[in-house]
Amino acid sequence: MKILALETSAKAVSAAVTEDGRVLASGYQDTGLTHSRTLMPIVEGILKNTGMTVQDMDAIAVAAGPGSFTGIRIGVAAAKGLAFAADKPAVGVSALAAMARNVSFSDGLVICAMDARRNQIYNALFEARDGALTRLTPDRAVGLAELAEELRSDSRPKTVVGDGARLCADALLAAGVPCRLAPAHLVMQNAVSVALEAEDAARSGGLVSAQELAPMYLRPPQALSLQERLKQREST
Repeated sequence: MKILALETSAKAVSAAVTEDGRVLASGYQDTGLTHSRTLMPIVEGILKNTGMTVQDMDAIAVAAGPGSFTGIRIGVAAAKGLAFAADKPAVGVSALAAMARNVSFSDGLVICAMDARRNQIYNALFEARDGALTRLTPDRAVGLAELAEELRSDSRPKTVVGDGARLCADALLAAGVPCRLAPAHLVMQNAVSVALEAEDAARSGGLVSAQELAPMYLRPPQALSLQERLKQREST
């Protein structure tokens, strides 16, 4: 199965093509330029240099969230457009589950972390054993102090990965929870891991149409609370 994958959930942007677990091409950029400016040139470049087109793909994948609202919207919109134009199925995967694959070789607890501001991170926990990952928590927004307390009695080796890894690791170490950062070349989100996560999702029935592909945001209760406050103001 050939997958074209996009990753725009944080500051870096990347795209990759994989086939049955093998990386055929990839492109990555972390220069501070906007995703709307950099994503499609990366996609066009890797396809041109490998002599492939979107029509050669079996599916279009994207990190659908959580992450930067703007980044996720750009990535999902691009994936929807590519899938719709080529009449290909799409698959949206968790950015956290994808990044966990970066360090699946490191036995122990994998702590996925994306900066969610307000002393919180978008987080999921996985156990890595013999190259396989087992999800331990759903994707969630969690306070750094709360996470430290949750992990305080866990004796497994801990590896932190993601664009919020430094923030998370510093908070855990300050709270007396031993952990280590993923290697520098593996700490950030990347489209290769999105593609590999998407391959598994596709085999498990996770393919959807371009129209059905949607972002996966967290914090809906906070959005609902805001809506309720606005309704209350309107009624007074």
